[in-house]
Amino acid sequence: MATSDVGSPILNLADAQRHDGSHGEQFAYSWTALAAPLGARTIGANVTRVPPGKAAFPLHHHHANEEHFFVLSGHGTLRIGERTWPVRAHDYVVCVAGGPATAHQLVNTGDEDLVYLAVSTVALPDVVGYPDSGKTGVRVGPEPGARFLVEDRRKGDVGYWDGEDGSPVRALLARGHS
Repeated sequence: MATSDVGSPILNLADAQRHDGSHGEQFAYSWTALAAPLGARTIGANVTRVPPGKAAFPLHHHHANEEHFFVLSGHGTLRIGERTWPVRAHDYVVCVAGGPATAHQLVNTGDEDLVYLAVSTVALPDVVGYPDSGKTGVRVGPEPGARFLVEDRRKGDVGYWDGEDGSPVRALLARGHS
């Protein structure tokens, strides 16, 4: 959907739809999409709010997409690979695409909400690794359910030729040339 299809190219944060989520004791967020509702196709943007003592999402790395974060308020800790850095209001963070060394996560280690603008490319498909939990995800579309996850320890369980008995090729050859 192009911007001209939705009307105004402007969306105020107060008018945008907010999504809240949590998992267990360590993950919680409020996430407000900005780019997609205006018809953006190749760049995503949202404002994420993380309560104290929480992270919005697991440590992860993208093979296809780059993510940038601009801290609007609060402070916390940025994890990239095995390293950590303190972040605070007005810090700009770049997380490039790549393997486990580029895995990233923002954790609210402060006593007020950590609020940041997240901007990313939205290339599909994207392969996403989760080093803390030992799994890999593949996202093939923007809709819910367009992602599947595999435990890293099970990646080699199915071989390239498993289940390929050639019967469709035999059937085609049996029909002759068309």
